[in-house]
Amino acid sequence: MLKLRNALQHRLTEAMAQVAPPPDGPVAFPLAPATRPEFGDFQANGAMGLAKVLGRPPRQIAQAVVDHLQVDDLCHPPQVAGPGFINFTVRPEVLAAEVQARLDQPRLGVPMAQPRQRVVVDFSSPNIAKEMHVGHLRSTIIGDCIARLLSFRGHRVLRLNHLGDWGTQFGMLIAHLKHVAPRSLSGEEHVDLGDLVAFYRQAKARFDEDEGFREQSRGEVVKLQAGEPESLRAWGLLCRQSRRAFQAVYDRLDVQLVERGESFYNRLLPTVVADLEQAGLLVVDDGARCVFLEGVRGKDGQPLPLIVQKRDGGYNYATTDLAAIRQRLAGPDGGGEGADRVAYVTDAGQANHFAAVFQVAQRAGWAPTGCQLQHVPFGLVQGTDGKKLKTRSGATVRLRDLLDEAVARARRDLVERMAQEQRQAEEGFVEQVAETVGIAAVKYADLSQNRTTNYQFSFDRMLSLQGDTAPYLLYAYVRIQGIARQGGLLGGGEEQPADLWLQAPQELSLARKLLNFDEVILEVEQDLLPNRLCAYLFGLSQTFNRFYDQLPVLKAPPRSRPTRLALCRLSGQTMGLGLGLLGIRTLDRM
Repeated sequence: MLKLRNALQHRLTEAMAQVAPPPDGPVAFPLAPATRPEFGDFQANGAMGLAKVLGRPPRQIAQAVVDHLQVDDLCHPPQVAGPGFINFTVRPEVLAAEVQARLDQPRLGVPMAQPRQRVVVDFSSPNIAKEMHVGHLRSTIIGDCIARLLSFRGHRVLRLNHLGDWGTQFGMLIAHLKHVAPRSLSGEEHVDLGDLVAFYRQAKARFDEDEGFREQSRGEVVKLQAGEPESLRAWGLLCRQSRRAFQAVYDRLDVQLVERGESFYNRLLPTVVADLEQAGLLVVDDGARCVFLEGVRGKDGQPLPLIVQKRDGGYNYATTDLAAIRQRLAGPDGGGEGADRVAYVTDAGQANHFAAVFQVAQRAGWAPTGCQLQHVPFGLVQGTDGKKLKTRSGATVRLRDLLDEAVARARRDLVERMAQEQRQAEEGFVEQVAETVGIAAVKYADLSQNRTTNYQFSFDRMLSLQGDTAPYLLYAYVRIQGIARQGGLLGGGEEQPADLWLQAPQELSLARKLLNFDEVILEVEQDLLPNRLCAYLFGLSQTFNRFYDQLPVLKAPPRSRPTRLALCRLSGQTMGLGLGLLGIRTLDRM
């Protein structure tokens, strides 16, 4: 509806200029989607805000605007309602023309962004030698959806995986590796470390219990930071093994990332300190070099510091994040990404950290005018008991185990349903549907929640064919594909009408829902809330199902059949594109 709203807004502004000609009065009279269907398609509420300015009753102002409006080609006569609202209902033939214009169009009415931005989306970010868990699931799925949507809008998106691949913990891991597999470092033998989580726990246990091992670990940190070849080989081996495990999960989730781990920014850390010192921001406090934050105070009322370099000369996570943001904002001539917008998809607990990093970056002059720095927070994944999701033993749930369970349950549900319906299918079909539905259910259950809140994880709820779930949406998509198998030419051809003819209330309702797709995409682009797109697709599925259940399509009267097939076709195209932006694959049968 974006095109129609813009056209009406232009006419509304022209009419307002005649009611209160500049410079005597304001011309702003914003138009918004109607809050309820009975109010029409759009609503203008500006009369109330202008009553005092113009010294006239709001209904009188609204009526004066309506008297000057020229919108007969777009709408039924506008109606003044309540204290001064103006309601607009778009003519069916105009809706029909808009639907027809979107049919088979790749972008379905969504305009390309102007201007196009260079956007960095920082998401996923697991740690080397540690298992990906449900917290990484949220970051990975939300970040992937945001990156997909921004790319679709035409922005140049860099999907960065800020791996935890550097730091003091590697001294402990390298020392343990030299003990259990010394020949691997010389290249004499190929070593598969197996379960890296178990390897990490073994190293941590030795570190906690053995003073001699602790000293060796600290020495390995020094060697690694100094670039000692054997230590670098050990570090590389650990990183490669972890990457293989991570990539198996990313492939299953259909997620693509460019790795820029902490090690990538290690060489830039001294420059960060030098830049902050030159900007006059660095202060030595208790031997550490730090930046005191503006507007952020501790319990004692004193400004809180962001430590950039520890008293022993070492660096920390804040330094690495400062180096990362400096590199991402710097132009290509400075070896940077030249980003106009940087979005960090992490848990809500890191909000204060990123607020501090953003403030320092801005005060240091690294952020160009108009650049957006955004923390995109998300809440916890909880069990049905409302507590943090854990296994029965109390351990953190591994992401690969969660995905395996979702697929296994989807397969079991599918086999039971096929038995009840006396259907048979090849094993390959069952496996494909189970994998698609299981992964889709996990993704949608996460994305359909407002990311800023905690959400309760339930396999039974997310795999249900009823309600706001991925299987419900996929089933609606499958119903549309089934129309083609039953003889409906959803590809157009002979049944492509010269002009659509919208008459039944169900047809008009579905057309309006389809035409709202563009506005939803632009909203998500701004607020980065994927649940808005999920809510739209769920609403579209409900509207389509009512249309399909209440009106004949294949057996519709000759005058209505082509129009209804066209509505089915656009519904399928919109569902397919919308689910694709969520990172969810579709099925033709299930």
